[in-house]
Amino acid sequence: MKKEKRFKVVSSEGALESYRVIVDTETGVNYLYISNGAAGGVTILLDSQGNPIITRDE
Repeated sequence: MKKEKRFKVVSSEGALESYRVIVDTETGVNYLYISNGAAGGVTILLDSQGNPIITRDE
């Protein structure tokens, strides 16, 4: 049985500077990952109320 990956890239843009929205398939929490050369960072995406953005399974 093939195990599903825990994280899924749902959006990606940029060339030198890369932006990706990643969803944790177990919790549904959305993260923003930004990379620029050897540097990078990740942060949780929040809605206007300050709550984590959750993507429910389709």
